[in-house]
Amino acid sequence: MSLTDTKVRTIKLTNKAQKLYDERGLFLQITAAGTKSWRFRYHFEDKEKLLTLGIYPEVSLLDAREKRDEAKR
Repeated sequence: MSLTDTKVRTIKLTNKAQKLYDERGLFLQITAAGTKSWRFRYHFEDKEKLLTLGIYPEVSLLDAREKRDEAKR
């Protein structure tokens, strides 16, 4: 199930870190302080890597998906 912009905007903060998964390795990491960061998890040479694509709302869901696709290429 993919994320929507409405879901990202209206997520309720908790006192624990959260991850909201989109698709193809993209997810939104939310800290206990409320910072929302777009992250992309991928594998390179049999090792898992993690790339930060930006902070929400400066980087929208659409922009994060475009950055993910560009990084995959």
